Amino acid sequence: MSKEKITKEMRIDEALNKYPETVGIFVKYGFHCLGCAAASFESIEDGAKAHGIDTDKLVEELNEVIKEKNG
Repeated sequence: MSKEKITKEMRIDEALNKYPETVGIFVKYGFHCLGCAAASFESIEDGAKAHGIDTDKLVEELNEVIKEKNG
């Protein structure tokens, strides 16, 4: 069983609502329109593909931030 809290299938807004500490990672990867309509229906994987980003690396960094915050 995976220990990841965020998965590539999770919607962008869902990840941000559950884990607001991840906003910096999204911005780092070029997700500057986090409040736009697409964030409410687009998965992290969809957004990563649209921005030409390595989805697995993005998800890994998002989960690292959560782990650091929660110890």
